[in-house]
Amino acid sequence: MNRFALVPQRNFRFVLAIALLLAGGCALLIIGGCAGRQATGTFSAEPPPSFSASGDVVQPDQWWNSFGDPQLDEQINQLFDGSFTLAAAIQRLSAARAVTRREASDFFIDLNGVSSIGSTYGPGSDDHSYLWGFDASYQVDLWGRIESQVEAERLRAAATHADYHAIALALTAEVTRTWFALIEAHAQLELLDEQIQTNQTGLSLQEARFGLGQIRSPDVLRQRQLVEGTLEQSAVVKSQIEVLEHRLAILLGQMPQNAKYSPGSNLPALPPLPNTGLPAELLKRRPDVRRDYLAFMAANKDLAAAISDQFPRLDLSGSLLNSAEKPEDLFRDWFLSIGGQLVGPILDGGQRRAEVDRNSAIVRQRFNEYGDTMLNAFAEVEDNLAREKYQLERLTHLEAQAKWAQMSADQLREQYLINEADYLDVLSAITAGQRLQRETLSARLDLLLIRVSLYLALAGGFEPRPQPTIVIQDETVVDGVSISTGEPIESDLPETLPPISNLNPAGPASAAASSDSLAPLIAPDNSGDFEQLLRTVDRLPDTELDE
Repeated sequence: MNRFALVPQRNFRFVLAIALLLAGGCALLIIGGCAGRQATGTFSAEPPPSFSASGDVVQPDQWWNSFGDPQLDEQINQLFDGSFTLAAAIQRLSAARAVTRREASDFFIDLNGVSSIGSTYGPGSDDHSYLWGFDASYQVDLWGRIESQVEAERLRAAATHADYHAIALALTAEVTRTWFALIEAHAQLELLDEQIQTNQTGLSLQEARFGLGQIRSPDVLRQRQLVEGTLEQSAVVKSQIEVLEHRLAILLGQMPQNAKYSPGSNLPALPPLPNTGLPAELLKRRPDVRRDYLAFMAANKDLAAAISDQFPRLDLSGSLLNSAEKPEDLFRDWFLSIGGQLVGPILDGGQRRAEVDRNSAIVRQRFNEYGDTMLNAFAEVEDNLAREKYQLERLTHLEAQAKWAQMSADQLREQYLINEADYLDVLSAITAGQRLQRETLSARLDLLLIRVSLYLALAGGFEPRPQPTIVIQDETVVDGVSISTGEPIESDLPETLPPISNLNPAGPASAAASSDSLAPLIAPDNSGDFEQLLRTVDRLPDTELDE
């Protein structure tokens, strides 16, 4: 007798379907587990060298306070209240957190209410039906796909939060640069007014001497040219002042038509050089480095979710319905239905494998972007230290040139009055001296702007406005992971970044293991272990680049 004859045909089909699904899942496990590996680029394991210079003053989080300018502090506070750019960044952060909450909803059961009323008319008696009840469905996270998706969005929200910090820092730097440029423009205008007054006085003296026949007309014409040249420079500076006022108004979220500021004409003194600290500490401080690190982590979780999507999926469903043919029979007959469905991919034309390859490439892309950001962070500190060092040297030479030019102009003027020098030499000396005075002012502004860039390169994130954490309401247990009421999904990394070497979705077999729980991102302090922080990513799943 056939041994399967005792099995009803309906049950035999069900058993056969389950067997096929399990066989397909096992085949995917075997195929995915045999994926090839290919080495990727690595960082040097040696700790990075210290920065070329460092001071003794600890830079505050609100670095602009170092300049001691109350008016600048007021403009920064207005920036936090009125900037449209910062407001847009906050809304991007809110949207990213909403996406995280949306993805986290897949941890819970979907429960819907259903109701229907139907009537049939025709020969004989009319039929009526009344149906109402509840329908529930739930997808069991067998391989951690949902958990990986939630973690990916959580990390992306944290990356958006870090980007919000980076935007806030960039805006404070832009306001500071514009404010100092406005002060320098007013100082230039005052200096030009003095030069115009001096040149006009000289023109009056030359015209008087020409009237007495003591000099030639070209000397008067050259002096008039000098006056017009300083007037032209004054017009340029006035234009710059209005443009800077418009730019500052836009940064502060105000109308440029009525922008009018009185910053004064005294540039602040250069503060002492800040303590640059260790390069590894810089990586923890900078929000743009955190942003790219979190984007890399999120891409890694996307890869884990794509790998998990190759495996069979278990869906559970249930319904509790009340059906009646008459309204008075409602609540009398109840029907309970419970079922499950195991869905496993068999043939998809390589769609899921291509998705894994795509996410693997994105992981590599994010890692390279993260490495590039780290190197640029170091370069920005070193660049500004070098620029400040040589700008101080340049400023010393400019001041010396201005001093010698003034002495030269005074001596040539005295020699010209006794007919021992040509007036062209006098004008050349005066023109050079006035140009050097204006260049010295511009060099002082450049020195302050370099310091602003250095502060920005060393700055860490600060919170212009307190941001709430993401909270998943309700409590449930999914695959042994408890999600309880009030458990926050942090919007940012802690002070310490976890090492890259912890990211190891080496293949389908480790997909579930690579999806961490929803606990906050906490890792042991590795500020002194740069080797761990910059560990190679050769553990990441690889794809043949020749393909």
